[in-house]
Amino acid sequence: MSEPHLAFVFPGQGSQSKGMLAEMAQEHLEVLKTFEQASAVLGYDLWALSQTDESGQIDMTEVTQPLLLTASVALWRVWQFLGGPQPQVLAGHSLGEWSALVCAGVVKFEDAIELVRARGQFMQEAVPAGVGSMAAIIGLDDETTRQCCEQAALGEVVVPVNYNAPGQVVIAGHKSAIDRAVDACKAAGAKRAMPLAVSAPFHSDLMQPAAEKLAPLIEKTDFHSPELSIVHNVNAKTEADPDAIKKLMIQQIYQPVLWVDCVRALAGLGVNAAVECGSGKVLNGLMKRIDKSIKSYSTDAIAAINSAVDELNA
Repeated sequence: MSEPHLAFVFPGQGSQSKGMLAEMAQEHLEVLKTFEQASAVLGYDLWALSQTDESGQIDMTEVTQPLLLTASVALWRVWQFLGGPQPQVLAGHSLGEWSALVCAGVVKFEDAIELVRARGQFMQEAVPAGVGSMAAIIGLDDETTRQCCEQAALGEVVVPVNYNAPGQVVIAGHKSAIDRAVDACKAAGAKRAMPLAVSAPFHSDLMQPAAEKLAPLIEKTDFHSPELSIVHNVNAKTEADPDAIKKLMIQQIYQPVLWVDCVRALAGLGVNAAVECGSGKVLNGLMKRIDKSIKSYSTDAIAAINSAVDELNA
């Protein structure tokens, strides 16, 4: 590989799993210290909850969001401890954008924990349980998926919200409209169109009430200019002004995640290696489908993070 021009990418909801980072915590005290920091803000033991998860709480949005942020920041700190090379640019998928903000020095970790807990709570409250839904559409081009949503809306909300990879789009909106759109996408030739096990229609217009509630909390939080560039979900561009970043993070709640455009923007900045800093390997898989020229690395297992550090430092 030519000289690595490195990006760090941070995953969003769906990357959580019971027992996550258990092996890493045995090797690196930094993991438990980071979870202790988050627990002090949250008022409950986030590490214990993530390891036992006796009642499925880690899938509740207001728990999932702080959990994944904490996991990503913990792994970022492990990477620094191991002497891994610094990335030139960061990007995060949905919630993962908050991890990027923390690691770029835009917002303090404790402040971000407060904000993402509120973000999860407000997103959950925005739409009553059972009213909203999301579905993954595989094997249709973006425009056909958009057209199917328009046909299926019938006065309700159903829109593309995550452009995850070519031919892989997630739609969100009212459950009845999602059901109609799934049928329309299948009829249009989708390989798969399946509802997702999520608790709210994230990144759709139905999330506007959540954005309105979170806005004043974001406004009163100290944001700083990023020490590392971040490609943002809303427009796939970088932004240096802290007040403009605040606006992007409010818009991000109800606007689509332009992940394909974000990865292409990374490639346009010369990125040829990307480290997924967080639990799981979801973004690695998407990266391969968007741009095979970017080599992907993961961090959630000891062997994987050691190998990535060694290879990228070579």
